[in-house]
Amino acid sequence: MRNYTTEAESTSLVGPWLKPLLPELIAFRRDLHAHPELSFKEFRTTDKLVKRLQEAGLKPRRLEGTGLTVDVGEGPVAAALRGDIDALPIIEETGLEFASRNHGVTHACGHDVHTATMLGIALILQRMHEESPLRGTVRIIFQPAEETMPGGAHACIEQGVLDGVPRILALHCDPRIDVGKIGTRIGAITSASDTIRIELTGRGGHTSRPHLTEDLVFALAQIAVNVPAVLSRRVDVRSGVSVVWGQISAGSAPNAIPASGFMAGTMRCLDRDAWHSAGKILDEVVQEIAAPYGVDVHLEHTRGVPPVVNSEHETALIEASARAEIGESAVVLTPQSMGGEDFAWFLAETPGAMMRLGTKTPGGEEYDLHRGDYILDERALGLGIRVLTAAALRTLRDL
Repeated sequence: MRNYTTEAESTSLVGPWLKPLLPELIAFRRDLHAHPELSFKEFRTTDKLVKRLQEAGLKPRRLEGTGLTVDVGEGPVAAALRGDIDALPIIEETGLEFASRNHGVTHACGHDVHTATMLGIALILQRMHEESPLRGTVRIIFQPAEETMPGGAHACIEQGVLDGVPRILALHCDPRIDVGKIGTRIGAITSASDTIRIELTGRGGHTSRPHLTEDLVFALAQIAVNVPAVLSRRVDVRSGVSVVWGQISAGSAPNAIPASGFMAGTMRCLDRDAWHSAGKILDEVVQEIAAPYGVDVHLEHTRGVPPVVNSEHETALIEASARAEIGESAVVLTPQSMGGEDFAWFLAETPGAMMRLGTKTPGGEEYDLHRGDYILDERALGLGIRVLTAAALRTLRDL
């Protein structure tokens, strides 16, 4: 098995600094994995991070509730790096020795790796700074509550984490990419994501006399079929607008038209401007489709997150850093994801990019995110640290 932590060592800026810290960081990640915490409840995680950063001589700043930031270096901020720290309400099924001890909660999205990666970067940069002062500052953001909507990004921004920040970088584990590689893409890398809930009410009655009722089952069916169809003709198809229903519920008997019904789903979009316009159109279309059937419509359209749109300059920065630290073949083009990610709110304020960190053991079992059996290749941790530390150092040289 290839040892990616030593590959390209002759050109690595970060490898020699990482080597003595890596066992501690792996243990730190395993401890987080064994003690996962849900969104806005990451108290233990926050405490452990604050303690370790203070031990390193740094001055972390707690955010309200959970989460924290820490500045490493001195002078103007060259870049911010963001890692999310929360887990998911999923039962772990990995069988690992360090599996979750908090039943029903697990790090099934790799946020334990994201957190340990950012801790490693902070510790390495601090050691570099102690040996030879950095000519600027790198801000590390440990963000709570990425896995809920509205997520923790808004709260972080409101507390000034982006003040003076010219760019921001992040990573996300990807079980489809082999360890030793990262995935990048200029432009939209994830999708906008909204939640749609619709409740219809009307006079019920016998199915033999639908004309004496408001046939809301038929109305629900028309909304389910025609809303996606209308949007595909009213919004540029290149924006990737997608409406998919996950719930439809009405009635209890085959010969009775019910008096109420419910449906819910998501709207996703790969273009930020189209996301705004599609949302307005969707709300109008639901009302127009339901109107002929005389039903009352209660619509809840919750705007979620915009798409994560990677800037060209920051994507190139990550790619150059990965090639220098891992090797020339380290970078692959990642497909666009229709999943939502609240890192998008940071990118609405300042340029930046998110990279995909390969966590799949080459030739090994394939997993997916948000699954209770997700096991990642731990070598990814050192690789993520090396790439983003190198990227941060490049931004410092550009000051």
